[in-house]
Amino acid sequence: MAEDLTIDRAASKTEQYESLIPQIEGLLFGETDFVANMANVAAALKEQFNWFWVGFYLVKNDELVLGPFQGPVACTRIKKGKGVCGASWQQANTLIVPDVDAFPGHIACASASKSEIVLPLIKSGEVIGVLDVDSEFLNHFDTIDQVYLEQIITILLN
Repeated sequence: MAEDLTIDRAASKTEQYESLIPQIEGLLFGETDFVANMANVAAALKEQFNWFWVGFYLVKNDELVLGPFQGPVACTRIKKGKGVCGASWQQANTLIVPDVDAFPGHIACASASKSEIVLPLIKSGEVIGVLDVDSEFLNHFDTIDQVYLEQIITILLN
């Protein structure tokens, strides 16, 4: 289904998410292809929030492999436990990193990235991938982002 998103960047962050989530539900409704759905989620998030980079990595043969994304070219493969994405995968936990340069073992896929949030995609108790979002600004992500991005992941995985 082709749709245009209604974008309101003047609204609060919470209001932006609350407006975007039903639109994402509409984009994904009836579509069973996981790659297509990840692509639309990444595009919707990039369009709404204009983040530096947003996309997915999927677990394949014991490493994360680049999936659908929006933004500049990215690292293609990440080992478990390496960087923010690999750590989120290993811990099966959301990581909010206010300053990526202060994160031990950070992988600098793009030097312009300053802060990051990474959320695991957990299906049947197993991490199958991560949603990675980067900002060119320090301390850009918080628990509001975590709560709403986790809701979006739930929608994507159902």
